[in-house]
Amino acid sequence: MHVLVLGGTTEARRLAESLAGTLPAGARVTSSLAGRVAGPKLPPGEVRVGGFGGADGLAEWLRTHRVDALIDATHPFAGTISFHAASAAAVAHVPLLALRRPGWVPVDGDRWHPVGSLDEAAAVLPTLGRRVFLTTGRMGLAAFAGLDSLWFLMRSVDAPEGPCPARMEVLLDRGPFTLDGERELIRRHRLDVLVTKDSGGDATAPKLAAAREAGIPVVVVRRPPVPEGVPVAATPEAAVEWLAGLRG
Repeated sequence: MHVLVLGGTTEARRLAESLAGTLPAGARVTSSLAGRVAGPKLPPGEVRVGGFGGADGLAEWLRTHRVDALIDATHPFAGTISFHAASAAAVAHVPLLALRRPGWVPVDGDRWHPVGSLDEAAAVLPTLGRRVFLTTGRMGLAAFAGLDSLWFLMRSVDAPEGPCPARMEVLLDRGPFTLDGERELIRRHRLDVLVTKDSGGDATAPKLAAAREAGIPVVVVRRPPVPEGVPVAATPEAAVEWLAGLRG
């Protein structure tokens, strides 16, 4: 059996670790990383880095490398590759599963403002605050580039690319983050609004609790949907069970 895991997330790495110890002798696990993050944490097993050349290229890779199962464990906001995976799996007749950590759910005291895109987030920001904690990653900063009246603390793993806000400080850091650390960032930089994507998971969730405690609003970009008809697993353990069902 050959399993291809479209990875780059904590869940993808955990899945590869689980499969390394549970698949029968002779089975293969290949993890594919997009290559957008410098110095990624590599999972066990075979690893390939880089794109496939669209849905057609991925379908050809599935056929050439005799892939028996495809698991899309990419970031919830990596929408393009998810639709390429759905198309390629259908063409190559390979079973496909999406591994998606559950999204965040607001609790009492949260002041969330859900939006559908980074552009929508930028549009509502001037009505909510002046000192912005921006945690949407290094891509897509052009949406905020015209907000010259606002100051941004932008946190990401790697340095930003492309147009950026004129008044911005960059903080290069990788989660998991602590509640005390997030409280200190909000206090030290006098942040009065948080912008985040609904990535889910525990590694970056403390910022939501810190914002709740500080009483500041949170602009939450909703995640794109999984392609229609693709089954979804919430945990690596559920993905392992799905594979076991394929093997019978």
